[in-house]
Amino acid sequence: MKRTAPVLKNENYDVDITDLTYQGMGVAKIDDFPIFIEDALPTENVTMKVIKVKKNFAFGKVIKINQKSADRVESVDKAYTQTGITPLQHLKYDAQLEFKRHQIEEDFKKLKLDVQVDPTIGMDKPYEYRNKAQIPVRLINGQLQTGFYRKHSHDLVPIEDFYIQDPEIDKAIVVVRDILRKYRIKPYDERVNGGVIRNVMVRRGHYSHEMMIVLITRTEKLPSNKEIVADITKALPEVKSIVQNVNPKKTNALMGKENKVLAGQSTIEDTLLGLKFEISANSFYQVNPVQTEKLYDLATKKADLSADDTVIDAYCGIGTISLSMARVAKKVYGVEIVPEAVEDAKKNAKVNGINNVKFVAGYAEDQMAKWQEDGLKPDVIVVDPPRKGLDGTLIDSVVKMQPKRVVYVSCNPATLARDVKLFNEQGYQVNQPIQPVDQFPQTVHIESITVLTK
Repeated sequence: MKRTAPVLKNENYDVDITDLTYQGMGVAKIDDFPIFIEDALPTENVTMKVIKVKKNFAFGKVIKINQKSADRVESVDKAYTQTGITPLQHLKYDAQLEFKRHQIEEDFKKLKLDVQVDPTIGMDKPYEYRNKAQIPVRLINGQLQTGFYRKHSHDLVPIEDFYIQDPEIDKAIVVVRDILRKYRIKPYDERVNGGVIRNVMVRRGHYSHEMMIVLITRTEKLPSNKEIVADITKALPEVKSIVQNVNPKKTNALMGKENKVLAGQSTIEDTLLGLKFEISANSFYQVNPVQTEKLYDLATKKADLSADDTVIDAYCGIGTISLSMARVAKKVYGVEIVPEAVEDAKKNAKVNGINNVKFVAGYAEDQMAKWQEDGLKPDVIVVDPPRKGLDGTLIDSVVKMQPKRVVYVSCNPATLARDVKLFNEQGYQVNQPIQPVDQFPQTVHIESITVLTK
């Protein structure tokens, strides 16, 4: 029998909200049929309008809140909600931290894995934390504007204060926007792949306060570039690097392959756990320095390193985790797929006078197999993969090397749970509570550290 949905599009219903999805949407049920509703919180009763009906679920939008949650925050900015910059801004911060802890627990429960998850480590100031911004530039009502896309669309909502970014970065974006307006630089038009300026990227060192401005253009030529550079340098004394990145393709990829230094250096410097790091336009560098220090410090402590230990860092990036562990361990080997990141990691080791590290460019699973053939026996293997988690072949490579401990830094609880199950099948177990660290307050992203032992 074909089931028909118990709700109709464009109709209003009064519902109780019972849960939050991993995307931060409220969950209501009518005759066991789930409806996902933005800006609704557990314990609330809302009048909602159904906006989309699918076979097994529907989406709704809040028309009126009849009974409010004690965890609701009232001072919510509409632009942040429209653009999805801060999808949890309507939820009190301690409740955000519990939501993230609970999310990890749920993902493990789904796979019938029994783990303990400790309370999420939060921030004293859970806003104005991002050290990097990537802001689209578009033409709106005949004027060049910077802002952020409305959710599920390519319509730009003009924004000057992004709430979760370093306020100095927000100010710099407005300064650059006004300079681009002054020289009548044409904003990118994605419908025809026309115009000049696509995005403005700003990075700022949390401790050094050095700033980098990256102008991402569709064209090789940036009109009035000398005047633009002179004006930016004069208006923003913290700027140590101005780079033009050329991205001519009709693509959603933010950056192209070519970087031209228009002024200053090609990198800026910042410190993390007392180590210096050179950060280039393309470097992957964690965006929340305050929480990253807590995360890496914990990862090192949980790795339980001694002065005789050998460590492999399987996604080493520019060497942030590798170098912090190298201060304790005997030797650290790092592997990373992006060759430029490996070059940065080598430079960062040199800058910090750290000699007991070796960085290699390549696929982690291939490199681990090589190291194993060479007789390398690591005591600890650290993995910090992207959202898609670990490849099954990488898990096999890790297990073959028989480390005493695997330290898994995860940014996605669903793929973490899946990977832990695969490790379990090969004799590695979680023997201590999983520790979430809130790297991205006001958003649904969840970072955590898990330790597996044989």
